[in-house]
Amino acid sequence: MKVLCSSVLAIESIVVFLASLVASTNGSVSSRGLAIGLGSALAVVLIAAVGTLRRPWGVALGWVLQVVVVALGFFVPLMFVVGGIFALLWFVAVRTGSRVDALRAAHAAAEQPAE
Repeated sequence: MKVLCSSVLAIESIVVFLASLVASTNGSVSSRGLAIGLGSALAVVLIAAVGTLRRPWGVALGWVLQVVVVALGFFVPLMFVVGGIFALLWFVAVRTGSRVDALRAAHAAAEQPAE
């Protein structure tokens, strides 16, 4: 699960940073520096969230960040669509990753020699 989820968060951080650049130039926000600063901060938080995936609350943090990214649509309307796509990718990564982890654990248990 960690590999899939971390890939989604890493790519999402790039998209969020680029969206902040768009928001700063298309007149969506009044302060260009604020848009770039907040977008950069959110991109850094998304990258930092990759490290929390080992913790039990890491996936929950990922869900919170998905909501924040979708909410960026109020500043850059296309982010409703892009954020929705990333939320869907996050759901698939969590669900598929959990299945892969369970299959790996079952396979490792089956390979253990009986004593």
